[in-house]
Amino acid sequence: MMLTYPMPLSVAPMMDWTTRHCRFFHRQISRHTLLYTEMVTTGAVLHGDRERLLGFEPAEHPVALQLGGSEPGPLAAAARIAEEWGYDEVNLNVGCPSDRVQSGRFGACLMAEPELVARLVAAMREAVRIPVTVKSRIAIDELEEWPTLENFVRLVSEAGCTRFIIHARKAWLQGLSPKENRDVPPLRYDLVHRLKSEFPHLDISINGGIKSLEATAEHLRHVDGVMIGRAVYENPYLLAEADQRFFGATEPPRERHAVAEAMLPYIETWRQRGAPLSTITRHMLGLFQGLPGARAWRRHLSENAHQPGAGPEVVMAALAKVPRAAPSDVAA
Repeated sequence: MMLTYPMPLSVAPMMDWTTRHCRFFHRQISRHTLLYTEMVTTGAVLHGDRERLLGFEPAEHPVALQLGGSEPGPLAAAARIAEEWGYDEVNLNVGCPSDRVQSGRFGACLMAEPELVARLVAAMREAVRIPVTVKSRIAIDELEEWPTLENFVRLVSEAGCTRFIIHARKAWLQGLSPKENRDVPPLRYDLVHRLKSEFPHLDISINGGIKSLEATAEHLRHVDGVMIGRAVYENPYLLAEADQRFFGATEPPRERHAVAEAMLPYIETWRQRGAPLSTITRHMLGLFQGLPGARAWRRHLSENAHQPGAGPEVVMAALAKVPRAAPSDVAA
């Protein structure tokens, strides 16, 4: 499918979290929110097990592949493969601050080389028809925030990128861990809002520390889209009203029990493929966050999903420990 922008809400790419099982689960809650893969390096795409790395269910659409790389040729080839596999968007990671990513000369360190990023985007755009987008920070290390962000977006947009997702924090490549880089640098939402005002022709999404649909709606007064990460992972039912609030859907959201029940055929399919149940249910632990029975749900899954051959019956037993809520019980 061809994505249409603006895309008001998306779930951030998160290493070890936004696996295909996580995305399929999120899709049972929201039909329209844009979902992202974990970051995959160009080397892995070109030389690794593509079914394991790139495989996804048709129900996951719209879904984007995030790539990590710093060479035009491999990125163009990887983008072409993403398109062949049916992804709706390919996104270049210019935001990850980990040492492993830096050693490969990609991720946030590329913010210091906007001319290179422009060449990467140009090569990828020439290779595919699907959208090529960029996710970045506002700056890195000692670089001044607004001049760095403005110059980066201006140069990369001149190469044809029209959609940017901006994590509204600086990344410190030395001195802070990746976890600290998600919390310690101050959020500068004002700079991302200013970016949209100064580049009104570009599609600008904001990311970082956004925890509710109310906050999402507030940001959408200033930018085109919002990307939420950890808040959705910890409380996935946060997505329940997204389709009605931001995508014009008229059907009511699924109740939490119905979401879990919708996962049962998928779980059985993957049991028959030999996948441990825990690789799926670890993404479902937060489904009943804040409700009576949530602890019993988490405990039952955590204690039983790792058992050999465990399948849908474990989830059904966990569900029996949670009172079925009223139809009006949805996340705000």
